Amino acid sequence: MRIASKHPLLFGTALALVSAAALYGCKDFLAENATPQGTLDQGTLSTKTGAEGTLIAAYRQLDCNRTNGAWGCAASNWVWGSATSDDAYKGSEATDQPAIDEVELYHWDSPGAQDYLDQKWAAMYEGVSRANAALRLAKAVASSGQLSASDANGITGEAIFLRAHYHFEAWRMWGNIPYYREDDTDFRKPNLQSAQVVTELLRDLDSAAKLLPATPRNGQKGRVTSWTAKAYKGRVQVYANQWAAALATLTPIVAAEGGPQSTTKTGWDLSQSYDQVWTGFKAQENGPETIFAYQASANDGEPEGYNANFGERLNFPHGGPWGCCGFHQPSQNLVNFFQVDAQGLPLALSAPSSWNVRDTNFTAADLTVTVDPRLDWTVGRDGVPFKDWGVHQPGWIRAREWGGPYSPKKNVHEKASGAESTVGWVPSQLNSVNIHLFRYADLLLMLAEAEVEAGSVNNAMALVNRVRERASRKAQGCGVPTDTAARRVLVTRYPQCAPGGTADTRIAVPINDPSITWARYAVGQYTSFPSQTYAREAVLAERRLELGMEGQRFFDLRRRGIAATVLNAYFNTGVGGGAEKNRRAQFKGAEPFIAKHNLYPIPTNQIQLSKIGGQNRLTQNPGWPQ
Repeated sequence: MRIASKHPLLFGTALALVSAAALYGCKDFLAENATPQGTLDQGTLSTKTGAEGTLIAAYRQLDCNRTNGAWGCAASNWVWGSATSDDAYKGSEATDQPAIDEVELYHWDSPGAQDYLDQKWAAMYEGVSRANAALRLAKAVASSGQLSASDANGITGEAIFLRAHYHFEAWRMWGNIPYYREDDTDFRKPNLQSAQVVTELLRDLDSAAKLLPATPRNGQKGRVTSWTAKAYKGRVQVYANQWAAALATLTPIVAAEGGPQSTTKTGWDLSQSYDQVWTGFKAQENGPETIFAYQASANDGEPEGYNANFGERLNFPHGGPWGCCGFHQPSQNLVNFFQVDAQGLPLALSAPSSWNVRDTNFTAADLTVTVDPRLDWTVGRDGVPFKDWGVHQPGWIRAREWGGPYSPKKNVHEKASGAESTVGWVPSQLNSVNIHLFRYADLLLMLAEAEVEAGSVNNAMALVNRVRERASRKAQGCGVPTDTAARRVLVTRYPQCAPGGTADTRIAVPINDPSITWARYAVGQYTSFPSQTYAREAVLAERRLELGMEGQRFFDLRRRGIAATVLNAYFNTGVGGGAEKNRRAQFKGAEPFIAKHNLYPIPTNQIQLSKIGGQNRLTQNPGWPQ
């Protein structure tokens, strides 16, 4: 099987992938326990090519594919981790994808929300199914002598890791889930309790770490390594509040960072500047910050562009160069959260009763407020250059009264990157920007959390300051576009972007660059964490600033046990001087966040499919109808 040089783990047209996916990726994962039927069987696929192709099919399931529907299975979790949090609105308009409104407003037992939940469940367990298929094939092929020991260990380790990842995704959604291994024969298994799932996850990640090499197999950066498995283990431990264990797992990983990747070095580090984290430029993809990412691929021969971030394709400004669709819009609350005080520290910490008072469009004309430069790498604001596409315009918003005045920005490629698809429905909103599932800044801040819980607040502060120092290096620059009309609008508004007629095409510039007249930026360093309580708040605040709009916020609030407090204030009682029910009319209908919302309801469809002799094998989560 040919391995593509740019995106080694995606093959939209590869026969081995398609065959493996068709055979082992069951649409109804909990359907009758029958032998899968198709044009190929395990004997036919029991070759090195078949084993590798089936493994690649397991990687491909990281993002939505056409068989799972959309958009509940997006790799970024924007529906489940952002739109349900204080980071983002569903956006767009009321009549487009109304099921996501039901998710956003916590009506999770409604038919629309149930459909989206079923998409996520089916997609995750299809990933599990594909990973287990790869494990069975690797064992069969290795026993026939067609795989070297190193390849057999590599395929097995990668598949076990992917199985753990898909189960982790299901676990942080539903908590009490069934756990499937390659030797299971009846897929109508009962749920494990949440703590039992954690044990299974850690067991798989330990196994993967022992089998995997320290560097990517075949030199292909998209493949996971033993370091990836160890880092993911620390992530699971943080989610499970196993603080001492997480500290022991993550500390040596950070100690082994940097330099060329080898058996003793992870090769991980923070990217040089924040703009290099989410990017379409080939020279910066899979940079030092990437621990685990969906390897998106555009213009690879797949005729509809389905490998080009299918799950994100709605999340571009509706107007301007894209033509659709305006979903996943940043909330006013998130935009306000980027304000800083005179020391360049989060205003939300120093002015907790007033930081969220603003309820007007925060545009480039508002220069009395100083902000963290990550605001304009995360959010599209009117009057501010938008990467190298020109000035963000009011007309880029689909329905301002519904979704607010801001646009998502991280998943949007740079025009000069050449990452845009040339095929598919609205190809301008398909690209090859890799979707970070776990990145190094996330790991550093998780380690900071563990340090706080250990009482080592100074260690935690050093980690937070390290992330903040990187944020202080670069801000959005002129990025003068090549498009004539967009260029004219930008240069007319900001003549300094074309001094002497020479265009300033720099997308990223120092935060004090004289070309910047659309914002006042500052990022300060903490000099003390005066208490453990303050340290917890500071680390969580940094996670929001650093990881905003990346599908992490809701899960952060829930695992820390503060989701009800934060989200009920966000919608109803008000936080920092503002409540969303007074900003967006639809939020007056949001359900209060109560105990049952600590876990998503298991899709009713999956409970029905689990029946044996009329009895459900899957048990619904507390508070939700069976």
